Amino acid sequence: FPSLAPVMIPRSAPGTYPQILDLAFSDPQLELRCITAPINSGTSLLGFVKIIRDRTHEISLLRSKDEFITIASHQLRTPMTEVAWALESIAAAPSLPEDQKSIANQALTAVKTLVRVTEDLLNIAKIEEGHFGYRFEQMDLVAFVEKVLESTMPLINQAGLSLYLDKPKEPIPTVTADPNKLTLALTNLLENAIRYNTKNGEIVVKIEKLPDAPFLRVSVRDTGIGIAEDEVHKLFTKFFRGENALKYQTRGSGLGLYIAKNIIRAHGGQIGASSEVNRGSTFYFTLPTDPSLVPVREVPTGF
Repeated sequence: FPSLAPVMIPRSAPGTYPQILDLAFSDPQLELRCITAPINSGTSLLGFVKIIRDRTHEISLLRSKDEFITIASHQLRTPMTEVAWALESIAAAPSLPEDQKSIANQALTAVKTLVRVTEDLLNIAKIEEGHFGYRFEQMDLVAFVEKVLESTMPLINQAGLSLYLDKPKEPIPTVTADPNKLTLALTNLLENAIRYNTKNGEIVVKIEKLPDAPFLRVSVRDTGIGIAEDEVHKLFTKFFRGENALKYQTRGSGLGLYIAKNIIRAHGGQIGASSEVNRGSTFYFTLPTDPSLVPVREVPTGF
């Protein structure tokens, strides 16, 4: 393929290796990955080796899978929502015996879980297509977090947990953000803190201004089951659930943190976590106070 020559022949620029470059061609349709690595002899650089990997079939399969998930999710959302509405009506009927009401509530909980997974799959499809529809505006982050916490309090109270908010005593800058998308990201972190906490546990939400950078930081700390150190770096990948979560048979799809990661990236921030098994976890994200640091378009997630 002569068209590859201008890309493959030039010597690689200095930097971290291996260097990875993804290339797409339309005629013929090809999806290639070029990997460049140095050839060294002691401290001397002898040259470079370039490996070209044909990913056309692999990416075609990934796209087919994503299309199937999107179509299936669209088809499931409406009937699942209708089932949830019907079960809510049944469970609320005053004449329904308590044992049947309990069964209806169990079924409702299961259906709501399916509806949430369906919504998560649809959100992921929009994110990965770059069509999540961000609408940025200037926001008071403290007021925003307080509003999200207020809406989450029923779940926190139901779980028998205590909530504490640590906010700055001095005024802090505003941030440029999409309130609806940021609500989804923060709610995902809070729901994890609820779901994986221990009986009579605590959730501490902290808002702070970073001292040496134009960023605000929001952290959610819990006193829950924690995550093994070697699993922390996997937390923000699709469908990942830690061994501790599986051991305690807690509900979850492994999608919420992946969605949160992409939302925060689209805001020009970073997201991360620290944890210790049986000692709790802390999830945090940063948001820039300088509007120029917010991407002007949606950030692609890649494959």
